[in-house]
Amino acid sequence: MVTDMNKRYTNGNGHSNTIITPSLFPPEQAQELADFTFIDLFAGIGGTRIGFERAGGMSVFSSEWDKDSQKTYQANFGEIPHGDITKISADEIPDFDVLVAGFPCQPFSSIGKRQGFMHATQGTLFYDILRILKDKKRNGQPKAFLLENVPGITTHDGGNTFKVIIKSLEEIGYKVFTKILDAADFGVPQQRKRIYIVGFRKDIFGDDIEFDFPKGTNKKAYICDYLEENVDGYTISKHLQEVYLFKKDDGRPMLIDKSSKIQVKTLVSTYHKIQRLTGTFVKDGATGVRLLTVNECKAIMGFDKDFIIPVSRTQMYRQMGNSVAIPAVQAVAAKIAEKLKQLNERKEVKSGRPTTEPERVGGDITERIVDRVLPAKP
Repeated sequence: MVTDMNKRYTNGNGHSNTIITPSLFPPEQAQELADFTFIDLFAGIGGTRIGFERAGGMSVFSSEWDKDSQKTYQANFGEIPHGDITKISADEIPDFDVLVAGFPCQPFSSIGKRQGFMHATQGTLFYDILRILKDKKRNGQPKAFLLENVPGITTHDGGNTFKVIIKSLEEIGYKVFTKILDAADFGVPQQRKRIYIVGFRKDIFGDDIEFDFPKGTNKKAYICDYLEENVDGYTISKHLQEVYLFKKDDGRPMLIDKSSKIQVKTLVSTYHKIQRLTGTFVKDGATGVRLLTVNECKAIMGFDKDFIIPVSRTQMYRQMGNSVAIPAVQAVAAKIAEKLKQLNERKEVKSGRPTTEPERVGGDITERIVDRVLPAKP
């Protein structure tokens, strides 16, 4: 069972560069420190997991089939995610409170009158999300979910794809809320709009449950504060600049430097392909123009500098472009955690038991584990 992150960590008690691994803390006790548990499907390199852990959640299962993404995930969390989710039954997955997933956008089949919306999703990866939600429901789990996708899913296949997604989730008993959020509103120097789909079990929370998405932060982040200088190895040759980058008939890239008080364009998984002019490039380096560095990519996605990238640069760009903006996910996760807390408090009032540790809700689960595992230095 997945329990906690494998990471270098410096806590307030003076312990530095400590490797936190699952073996340092018994799984059952680690979960007692969590506000809620979650599973991470189509996990990529773990950006969503970090966001939910920062909101007080504990991962109990993850799935990711891509081998290079698995390498990065293992380097940072100390475990290899399970593989193809289509081959994993719900019984093989531990019980959990929240399902989180960013899933591929695939067209659905036409809907028969008697077959229902879930039937229309068969043969797609979204079907497996529904399958797990439905099969786990018999044990009172899960209580909620968060799904993330590109805004274009709302118009995909003439709007049918999004309609089927929402209706099929409602069909299995969830009240569903959706909103498009921009990562630039949550403290990262990147314009990155994504649609967030949140659902709560109506038989647990009630038909009248309401959910407010986070509004973002008042503090903007700008790329100029994250750019590195005199960087080697990321330069774009003069030939590529002339042939691809500055062709008049093929668009214009965004060129930035230390004076650029802006948020950059959305980082895409094909960023390293210079001939595809959708990216942001830096006025720096031996040839005057270079690619974003690994640390700059981490910054615009909300990853810490010590996040380990054990794969090639090409794979790094692909993985970062496919990942999530962590602060935006964290903000939504915190809102979900609030609803779970309110549910627990209502249950305790009805049972006559006092609410335990109310001040604990929120905050990085890894910090709690560190504080418990590592005693303060004298």
